[in-house]
Amino acid sequence: MKLNNLFLLSLITNVFGAAVELDERNGGGIGLTNLPYPLPYYENPLLPDPFSSALTGRRATNKQQFESLQQEQSLLFEATELGPMAVKPDRLHGSLDNDTLIITAEVNGRSITYNATIVYPSAGRAPYPAMIAYSGISIPQPDNIAFIVFDNSNFAQQNAMYSASGIAYGGGDAFTTTRGQGQFYDLFGAAHPSSAMMAWAWGASRIVDVLEQLPQAKINPKRIGITGCSRDGKGALVAGAYDDRFVLTIPQESGSGGAACWRLSQYNLTHNDVVQTATEIVQENVWFSTSFERYANYTDQLPLDHHILAGLVAPRGLAIFENIGYPWLGPWSVYGCMVAARNIYEAVGATSNFGFSQDGPHNHCSFPTDDQGAELQAFYNKFLLDENVNTNVFRTNGGYSPDFSSWINWKTPRLF
Repeated sequence: MKLNNLFLLSLITNVFGAAVELDERNGGGIGLTNLPYPLPYYENPLLPDPFSSALTGRRATNKQQFESLQQEQSLLFEATELGPMAVKPDRLHGSLDNDTLIITAEVNGRSITYNATIVYPSAGRAPYPAMIAYSGISIPQPDNIAFIVFDNSNFAQQNAMYSASGIAYGGGDAFTTTRGQGQFYDLFGAAHPSSAMMAWAWGASRIVDVLEQLPQAKINPKRIGITGCSRDGKGALVAGAYDDRFVLTIPQESGSGGAACWRLSQYNLTHNDVVQTATEIVQENVWFSTSFERYANYTDQLPLDHHILAGLVAPRGLAIFENIGYPWLGPWSVYGCMVAARNIYEAVGATSNFGFSQDGPHNHCSFPTDDQGAELQAFYNKFLLDENVNTNVFRTNGGYSPDFSSWINWKTPRLF
């Protein structure tokens, strides 16, 4: 690792202004609540130490220091990959029309109204625990848990992005982009630097805000999780990382840009695996901010990787469900990345709150209930239904070695 005064980046001023201040997460201690401008040059071909500040080099030795470090890490993700978490609205109003939750948010005189559909359970007792599901329901819904379907793609569009190959990955003209389009950008302006995934996270958090104020919705705001599959799985991981009110985060088949690590996916590619990397993903869609383009070909210069993104969820519930059937998702990269992430949960004494199940091959986003259903139900039971059940699961049927010592050169501390 190199941390010195060679400053490559001007992205703090370009994207955020002179400094970035924490909004949703509050902190202090060894982690920084303001990022320096410019960011210091960083280079590390291995998976960065999640217990040390990439900016100061100081290492967390207790729980309070680690929580502070998590806040610094969330800011670094905003600066390098995701764009900023937008401010909370000046005014927020929620109402219920049958099974439709209606959210109206106002910022600086502009307002938007968007909806989410509540799929109530057939059994159980109100107020119900619930999962917010991006785009639709792709994992089994128990008969005692509600699902709240959020049309995140309408909220911040993700239909197409310029492709150097001339392929329109999301449909339409290969030389157009949907960056800055959707209800979020109607509210904050098309030039707002939040990525689509960060915009979705903002929208999901406002759903929770409204549910806290709307008991007639019959949803327990203290027992809400978030999920999505594929691109929506990437987004669910981001939302879970940025709002501590999500007691359970379930990214499904999120692959590169989600539960995979950039460095490991790049290694895959150089060894002739057909896997999505940062270089490709910034050409495919607008999930990440424009700032990330600076790192796409130089992932060693990222001061963090996605084991740390998963670690931002800790110690809350996190269940990763993956599929070895699609090399493009980077199943080896996902496995190694989550091996590293599990160390973060171990450090805070919450290993059983972290689950990883990599099965398949099966069709993309078609949840194999016979193989992974019991594991999923255990996480529902523990985090949404408050039951004392066993959630110790970390497995793959990919035959991968669990030894990633060549990528992990740091020790896991005991922080509890």
